[in-house]
Amino acid sequence: MNQPLKLIIADDHVLFIEGLRSLIQEEKDLLITAVANNGKELLDIIHREIPDIVLMDINMPVLDGIEATRYLKQAYKEVKIVILSTYNEDHLIEKAKQNGANGYLLKNSSKEDLLHTIRLVAQGQSSFPYRSPRIPDLFSENDSFLKQFNITGRELEIIKYIKEGHTNQQIADKLFLSIYTVETHRKNIMRKLNLTNPAQLMKFIIENNL
Repeated sequence: MNQPLKLIIADDHVLFIEGLRSLIQEEKDLLITAVANNGKELLDIIHREIPDIVLMDINMPVLDGIEATRYLKQAYKEVKIVILSTYNEDHLIEKAKQNGANGYLLKNSSKEDLLHTIRLVAQGQSSFPYRSPRIPDLFSENDSFLKQFNITGRELEIIKYIKEGHTNQQIADKLFLSIYTVETHRKNIMRKLNLTNPAQLMKFIIENNL
């Protein structure tokens, strides 16, 4: 009989961990060997015992799942990593893939999808959400000024929230995005407009009546 696949769960939500345990413990070919509550704790555990697969959350304290994936893949290339996240965003999925993740699954997926992804990745395949082709951003005539800077529709939304004084977290909540994505959009806006600090950005917004 083949040995079960050894899994480590890295997540800082106790209830989610317990839910995963209850789903996986019924499967004869899967075995949870350890649990970590942040990326650093995960790396410490793997120094002692190497799993077949890590089920990794993104948003964790001390060391987040994206960075932990990068460190882990540098030291233990043979370990497979499946990101389990609430964030369904191109930016984070692509970043996880670039850092070496073998799969990406949303936390609201079904048990069947979870088990299928784990077994698929164990066989050396990858599993990432299907992304539909992007629809070009549409600008109104009033926004044509920003077109010359290649500002996207989403970035324009964020600019308008910045003008109203919202923080990155408030913008993330209003647009149902992760704070990582909002921060990335802000950096891209600054780069495209050739600005170096928030005060310059606000001055640009006011002077151009955005």
